[in-house]
Amino acid sequence: MFIPIVYNLRSLRVRWATTLASAAGVALVVFVIASSLMLANGVRRTMVSAGDPRNVLVLRKGSDSELASSIENDQRPLVLSAPGVAVASDGTPNGTAESVIVLAMTKLGEEGLVANVQVRGVSPRSLEMRPSLRVVSGRAPRAGSDEAMVGIGVRGRFQGLELGQSFELKSDRRVQVVGVFEAAGSVFESEVWTDLETLRSSFGRDGVYSSITVQLASPQRYSEFKAALEGDPRLGVETFREAQYYEKQSEGTSTLVMVLGVVVGLLFSVAATLGGMITMFSAVSQRTREIGTLRALGFSKFAVLASFACESTLLALFGAGIGGLAALGMSLVHFSMTNTATWQEIRFSFDPTPKVLATSVAFGALLGLVGGSIPSRSAARTSPIEAMRG
Repeated sequence: MFIPIVYNLRSLRVRWATTLASAAGVALVVFVIASSLMLANGVRRTMVSAGDPRNVLVLRKGSDSELASSIENDQRPLVLSAPGVAVASDGTPNGTAESVIVLAMTKLGEEGLVANVQVRGVSPRSLEMRPSLRVVSGRAPRAGSDEAMVGIGVRGRFQGLELGQSFELKSDRRVQVVGVFEAAGSVFESEVWTDLETLRSSFGRDGVYSSITVQLASPQRYSEFKAALEGDPRLGVETFREAQYYEKQSEGTSTLVMVLGVVVGLLFSVAATLGGMITMFSAVSQRTREIGTLRALGFSKFAVLASFACESTLLALFGAGIGGLAALGMSLVHFSMTNTATWQEIRFSFDPTPKVLATSVAFGALLGLVGGSIPSRSAARTSPIEAMRG
């Protein structure tokens, strides 16, 4: 026979001060862990959402990013003529070559602080191949012009990166911002896009591209395309599905966020567990006569142990629920940090998912169970006669 759960709920209500104090500790732990997992999810979502299932990124063999890659001009036709490449509406292979550089730019509102912004040299085909990208203000830069458009993630956060303003692409060469774009929350929103030839001529890279992006006729033709390019000794390139490439780029940053969050969360969890244990020990010492009465009424040692363990878990669940709800508010917060793969500053958001919230709340409940285990055993071992004597 088990002790009714109403008994535990009444006990928590009567001892409301200690209940709230212990619940606050668990809530803080759950908030920290949930926020860390949400941010790591946000990093992955921001990076991976930049990839289209049919798009393939071609880089120089051995390059771990576009910044480290260089593909010669005469290799471009060979890449675009490989088997599996889709044909665009104008009858040409559906692909585009792009160049990428990083500029150190001054952040607005943070005097003297400089951060890296990635600038991508593109062609009109670059926009066509990324249907999630949409110009929301102004227009796209004209081919061959000293114009650029900025992602909403960097708009107005750096000097010169606002519609109608200009920034220095290279010494004595300024570029006018003529448009603002969004890209479904992807990493592209933290970039500046300008004309490909403008970028290449400014940095003396007329003979090379950073990468070539092609669209396949169907995702299933990737193996055929990959084998043809990587098996050609004239090229010396390797291929990545676009989503695969950006997922790989996010690994370092998301792992760093998760590790830091877990470490901080574990430190808080030790304190929360000790707090819950102290609370339950206090409850046992104050309720000695109650325990004796329960044993005298015929409740077994196991029933008493289960009751106190249940009470501790309910207390933790209450705190975990509060922490989980508080963490949901972080979905409204945007967070800027440096991507460890490209060293550019990227704007991320916290991405709450049912799995993250369920994991965090379950961890909070586990804290309560662990924190209440020793006091529960102490209560179960209490002799009925000694307990009735007080």
